[in-house]
Amino acid sequence: QVRLVESGGGLVQPGGSLRLSCAASGTIFSIYDMGWYRQTPGKQRELVATITNDGRTSYGDSVKDRFTISRNNAKNTMYLQMNSLKPDDTAVYLCHAALGFRNYWGQGTQVAVSS
Repeated sequence: QVRLVESGGGLVQPGGSLRLSCAASGTIFSIYDMGWYRQTPGKQRELVATITNDGRTSYGDSVKDRFTISRNNAKNTMYLQMNSLKPDDTAVYLCHAALGFRNYWGQGTQVAVSS
């Protein structure tokens, strides 16, 4: 069974940085397309960034040039480096793994950007 565990969230001031991690277990991590999404109360889940199993990346418009997604297949881990954080980035950040019709989600990690 695939298990995804996020970590690295917290409270940060505007303009600050955080690095999120998503550790995967129970599967061959390297074959999955991975992504980060975020969720705030009353809003639809928003795509933040994706990375394919061969390393191609894409980003949501609101985070382009500020966030960087990466993966380390040897460590079964995906990362999200978040720079120049804004209050609008406050959300629960969720890790996602996809392979064909199979989709898996982590429980999320809270990011709060506030002074």
